Amino acid sequence: MKRILSTREEYGRTLVRLGERSKDIVVLDADLSGSTCTRTFAKRFPKRFFNMGISEQDLICTAAGMSMAGKIAFASSFAIFITGRCWEQIRNSVALPGCNVNIVSTHGGITVGKDGASHQALEDIAVMRAIPTMTVIVPADAVETRKAIEAAAWFDGPVYIRLTRANLPVIASAEKPFRIGRGWQVQEGGDVTIIAIGMMLQIALEGAELLRKEGISARVINMVTVKPVDEYLITLCAEETGCVVTAEEHNICGGLGDAVGEVLLRRHPVPMERVAVRDSFGRSGDPQALLDYFDLNPPAIVRAAKRAISRKKG
Repeated sequence: MKRILSTREEYGRTLVRLGERSKDIVVLDADLSGSTCTRTFAKRFPKRFFNMGISEQDLICTAAGMSMAGKIAFASSFAIFITGRCWEQIRNSVALPGCNVNIVSTHGGITVGKDGASHQALEDIAVMRAIPTMTVIVPADAVETRKAIEAAAWFDGPVYIRLTRANLPVIASAEKPFRIGRGWQVQEGGDVTIIAIGMMLQIALEGAELLRKEGISARVINMVTVKPVDEYLITLCAEETGCVVTAEEHNICGGLGDAVGEVLLRRHPVPMERVAVRDSFGRSGDPQALLDYFDLNPPAIVRAAKRAISRKKG
């Protein structure tokens, strides 16, 4: 039985550990510290925590200023707000001058649930990918979240990390090394490669198990860093399995599927299918019902894999 843990809570715990290691760690939030779990850091280090209120533009600019003064800044809010309300400030005040600001969002994707389309970020990966020098990371579980936050703290340049509202099964081992810009193989397979991020990694594994029962061997890859994406691993998988499926809790435009497709187009074109929200806004509902409604489930993985395999040459 896999452990089910919160990526948000692990984020808060990791911030405290980092704060104990370095007095330069500062955390800023947009009046959502209870939901983003930055309140854990606020209780331990109140003088290094800054509630900027519902003013994401100010939050980002203040984080940039602190970074320029030598601080290691973590700025948090819901994914829809931290990437949407202050995109210009992220571009011009953080990325353009090259500030070391870590933008960590929670409540990404449709599994935000009943809060509905206004709070379900399905475009955040795309808009962050579009910013020059921005690194984009989507951890698949709490263990990977801890490693990603620790890596981002000492990384040179702006970083966007997307977390979920839902608790997720733990897939990564504590001993597994984490490197920004590198994906890793979760499961071997020779007929098709399934490349997933975030909570869709567990769904990809469940889809791979359904395929196995039908005699289809699926390789599963966790592409935790969407930008810069692991071009070597993508190319190797394409060469060895001959087709690819991507899976993401994000709009089909501009996310993981496009990042992988760009690599395949340049380096090793093979049949490819994408499991993602089909150019639509979200809607209010139970998280699992929404995953089924938008075809982000194991049967959708199976169908996409079979389509990709059917298009393989020879």
